[in-house]
Amino acid sequence: MAIDKVREYLKQWSMDEKIQEFDVSSATVELAAQALHCEPKRIAKTLAFEVDDSCVLIVAAGDTKIDNTKFKGLFKTKAKMLAPDEVIEFVGHAIGGVCPFGINDNVRVYLDISLRRFNTVFPACGSSNSAIELTPVELEKYSNSLEWIDVCKGWQEN
Repeated sequence: MAIDKVREYLKQWSMDEKIQEFDVSSATVELAAQALHCEPKRIAKTLAFEVDDSCVLIVAAGDTKIDNTKFKGLFKTKAKMLAPDEVIEFVGHAIGGVCPFGINDNVRVYLDISLRRFNTVFPACGSSNSAIELTPVELEKYSNSLEWIDVCKGWQEN
């Protein structure tokens, strides 16, 4: 299972025991916020896109949407989300549990600046009923992200 892969991956920093598992689904921003008793905007959603025949993951705050103009400006292509079967194939996690931890090789990870406004955020951990609470600095470290980017909209008002 993908959560076991994430647990093993996070063990190298002794962070595996911080993974929270729920009796309810946390597969969407709203469900995760309910399970964690937090605001939806603090959920760090991980979105999978096809760029140059490979996968790019963008981790962004729960209250954001991809800004197509910014995305195209940065990646030089239109934002095209991967289909559910492609997400499993490219990333190694199914939709609802996609996260930047314990992922397949050759997946590039970027963090959107919308996450920096929070002391901690909650990304999933490979299953549709898991999460971990991390600071943005910890998220950057454990996700092996390439860089912080600005490709989302809608959050500045929130």
